[in-house]
Amino acid sequence: MPHLTDTIEHRPSYIKSAGQDKFQGHDYCLVDELLTDEHRLIRESVRAWVKKEISPIIEEYAQRAEFPHQIVKGLAEIGAFGPVIPTEYGGQGLDYISYGIIMQELERGDSGVRSTASVQSSLVMYPIHKFGSEEQRHKYLPKLGSGEWLGAFGLTEPNHGSDPGSMQTRIKDMGDHYVLNGSKMWISNAPFCNVAVVWAKDDEGVIRGVIVERGMEGFTTPHTHGKWSLRASTTGELVFDNVVIPKNNLLPNAKGLRGPLTCLSSARFGISWGAIGAALDCYDSALRYSQERIQFGKPIAGFQLTQKKLAEMITEITKAQLLAWRVGTLMNEGRATPSQISMAKRNNVDMALKIAREARQIHGGMGITGEYPIMRHMMNLESVITYEGTHDIHLLITGMDVTGLNAFK
Repeated sequence: MPHLTDTIEHRPSYIKSAGQDKFQGHDYCLVDELLTDEHRLIRESVRAWVKKEISPIIEEYAQRAEFPHQIVKGLAEIGAFGPVIPTEYGGQGLDYISYGIIMQELERGDSGVRSTASVQSSLVMYPIHKFGSEEQRHKYLPKLGSGEWLGAFGLTEPNHGSDPGSMQTRIKDMGDHYVLNGSKMWISNAPFCNVAVVWAKDDEGVIRGVIVERGMEGFTTPHTHGKWSLRASTTGELVFDNVVIPKNNLLPNAKGLRGPLTCLSSARFGISWGAIGAALDCYDSALRYSQERIQFGKPIAGFQLTQKKLAEMITEITKAQLLAWRVGTLMNEGRATPSQISMAKRNNVDMALKIAREARQIHGGMGITGEYPIMRHMMNLESVITYEGTHDIHLLITGMDVTGLNAFK
């Protein structure tokens, strides 16, 4: 029997090179010309970091269903925490296209890594900055921006996902403090978060946001096990059993469902860019594999059906790139609507998932192994297409916007 190293040595080159991050960017319609020099510099910096710090380890962590905590400091250093938050509060003071580019490059590495940054930036730092007091901004944002603290966002409940307005978590005014009771489910970063921005109904039934801190009595964060998706991202619950919340932990400028939905719009925008990163990684791997994999005497890239797959992939990626760029421009101008962001999130994630599935076909049996990123991206995207607004819910948001009729009720 040959030695294992001999077997590996005699593998074809397209298998021996698997696991190495040889990604090259793909820009079929020269979308780069729409970006500034700063945008391109940010992209190259984050891409280099992903190649060095994420690509060599991510398959192992995904297989173990473990979050690589050692990357948190690096995420902060590359500006992934609070890109659009002003520098005076520990953010980067960048524009929304820069934020999108960072999310794209992170998700090119792994959706779970991008999720960690998305939650920290759009769902924790953003609401504290937009709806919080000046005291709250200075207390929490610098530590979140530096990665010293990680945050979580508590909106989804066991019985209320697409209909957050029916939440059951309650915050009761006790005079000199509040008492919080209830639970949240499917919460990224929950098991190790230092703070959580939690949404609950007050005595009048109005949705309010509160900042819950690790160590508050009655606050627990059980770990969610057994996921087949986002395995390198830690998911859990937020459970509140008569948690005493100081009055100054209430977000003073958030009342009603508009508060959490505004946060979700920011996060969905980041996802619309992030999904492009996953799609690009799948396309890049499939293109390279098809050019090196020989069957019937020639590379499989030379067969019509393979070319059809690749041509459709790059077409859909290009359309998604243009959509994300346009919505990013509108975000910078303060003109993007939640419905436009919904369209971008829905379209781009659906696109990425379809490309992952086609790329798996091109890789054949190798596509299901950890030597290539395809199956990991595909499984991750099955979560991304559901969280922060399901595929169907976003369709209805667009439908309501174009018809003026509410199909939710």
